[in-house]
Amino acid sequence: MKHLLLLALLTIPAFGEAPLPAKTRMAEIEKIAYADSFSGDKIAPEWKAAKGKWEVADGALRGSELASDNHGAVIRTPLKLQNLVIAFDVKLDGAKLTTLSINAEKGHLARVRIAPKLFAVQLDDPDKEGPEKGAMFFSKPVDIAPGTWHTVVLEMVGDTMIGTLDDSITGHGSHPSLAAKQKVAPGFTVAGESASFRNVRIYSAKAEPKADWKKPEPSKPAKPAAL
Repeated sequence: MKHLLLLALLTIPAFGEAPLPAKTRMAEIEKIAYADSFSGDKIAPEWKAAKGKWEVADGALRGSELASDNHGAVIRTPLKLQNLVIAFDVKLDGAKLTTLSINAEKGHLARVRIAPKLFAVQLDDPDKEGPEKGAMFFSKPVDIAPGTWHTVVLEMVGDTMIGTLDDSITGHGSHPSLAAKQKVAPGFTVAGESASFRNVRIYSAKAEPKADWKKPEPSKPAKPAAL
């Protein structure tokens, strides 16, 4: 009963009006699962902070790392989806790195990394113990000025994930574990001073990609760009 109630709560968008649509390259959006415009003065109860300082300020969710934590700031929602699309705006205000992080039932699964000089898409090493290993699918130098808003879209369908920055820089990767594992607890991490997030939309996606989607040829593993 509690599980059903949780699902019901998470399908109620926290927007004052219909959330902005997400532009996708591969995923066929099924329905909205959760959305938050951060228009109030408190963090919605669907968000669970694990580390760092989190607050709603100026119509956005702002996260900051605390030195006493000895760990980046972390906040997540308890959503579980097999195929998904997540869209949001992000602004760096002193953060050296922020990520949109997706877990599996056990351990980390994948993430999109945004830093002042980096945009990357990666498969995570779930436990650092093997046999599974992480992989940097895509890494590109960028120039993100402090205090400027940028839009990120993550698509995960089957064994493929795509990360897009400002509808202009796109990286992708494929791995069997992406298809085999349910996507759990999507959320944000912040390393450094602070980063802000707004217009968060989380959608479930259909199991099959768009009819006109053509899976790119596998690319060589990217070397991490400097932060």
